Amino acid sequence: MTRELDLETRRKRLLYRSVYRGNKENDILLGQFARAHIAEFGAAELDQYERLLAASDNEIFDWVTGQAETPPEADSPVLRRLKAFRVRF
Repeated sequence: MTRELDLETRRKRLLYRSVYRGNKENDILLGQFARAHIAEFGAAELDQYERLLAASDNEIFDWVTGQAETPPEADSPVLRRLKAFRVRF
């Protein structure tokens, strides 16, 4: 039970960090992505997402839009999922 509470706490923190990035485009992109997928993320996916959120807004935006090559150390299944995600306006 404690492990699941820990995961839920991490999910809530990462959701908050996704929605309040400071860059409106990433607030929308990451916020919608997190709302759609974060509840199903286990510990490994949360680790990947946390590493992704450690990158700058410009880097994330450029990777997702294809304006910059994703460096191997930043590439992960979660980032690939984000790249395939379609934002709904």
